[in-house]
Amino acid sequence: MSRKLSFALAAIAAFGMSAGAHAQAPGWAKVRIGVEANYPPFSQMGTDGKFSGFDIDIASALCAAMKAECTLVSQEWDGMMPALNARKFDMIVASMTISDERLKVADFSDSYYDIPSTFIAKTGVVKDISPATLKGKTIIVTRNTPRAKYIAENYKDSQVLQVAKEADVTMELSAGRGDLGFGSSLAATTAFLKSPEGKSFSKVGPPINPSGNKGGGTGIAMRKGEESLRSKVNLALKTITANGVYKTINDKYFDVNIRGE
Repeated sequence: MSRKLSFALAAIAAFGMSAGAHAQAPGWAKVRIGVEANYPPFSQMGTDGKFSGFDIDIASALCAAMKAECTLVSQEWDGMMPALNARKFDMIVASMTISDERLKVADFSDSYYDIPSTFIAKTGVVKDISPATLKGKTIIVTRNTPRAKYIAENYKDSQVLQVAKEADVTMELSAGRGDLGFGSSLAATTAFLKSPEGKSFSKVGPPINPSGNKGGGTGIAMRKGEESLRSKVNLALKTITANGVYKTINDKYFDVNIRGE
């Protein structure tokens, strides 16, 4: 492990503070971070109960750059926004796409990565992703996401199977409960399509950006109006990009630069 990555991950030791604590020190010296553990290689939980993945390392690096004492709080995807606004935690680092709908209920940091979405299907079975071709076919997508909204608006004559988390898209697809999955193009490439279960599947059609927000990308969500925290997070993102820590974390998980720059 490089010295830069060791420094970036040093803040993981600070994650011992109780997740139920609600008091905030001046200047956001203590921050609770909502994470999801069902989206490898971005986030997952090992048999030892410890979080790992790209999002987890980014959260750790941001805390180190902010000189903040941070706590990771596990949260199922469907409850992320309600839990944030109920003050269960202060920000979300969980590969959340910045969308017009989400901007109505939360503020976001600058984008920290930007990956398009893709369709996946049995190799050679589906060659055209036009709405007419996919009429009557079942598309699997994670609910409460810009992807789900995109499918609902553009594939009105298709059947839709909405699942709880991103990992369920490919799980249900490989089990034969749908004709196509619609999810992260990178997650598909780095995980599912390289797995034994994904050997008979391929990406179909061009990459798609379903967010509807011109800025797009994936950001860190915070409650509306907490501009001091948002400013600290954006400064920390700039810091870990400039000092090479972001690149070290990126290269630990991916063969390409996912920052979209």
